[in-house]
Amino acid sequence: ATTACGAIEAAVCVLALRNGVIPPTINYATPDPDCDLDYVPNSAREWSGRHTLSNNIGFGGQNSALVLSAWTESRQPQTLRRSA
Repeated sequence: ATTACGAIEAAVCVLALRNGVIPPTINYATPDPDCDLDYVPNSAREWSGRHTLSNNIGFGGQNSALVLSAWTESRQPQTLRRSA
């Protein structure tokens, strides 16, 4: 399962964007007073975000960061113009 953790995290990010819900952090009991973050303990939270960031750090320097954005039908296709 550890070799697929990046793919699983990416799938969870896609589901969070699609469903508008942040999944909870499991086994979170005691907050660290020196690390004041916005945790989502014990139960999912509704969310209206449009972007997610998935960071994966592996042994041997195989690191990646994936930014995902919600799809909207109103976006118009854009043509990339290149000059030689």
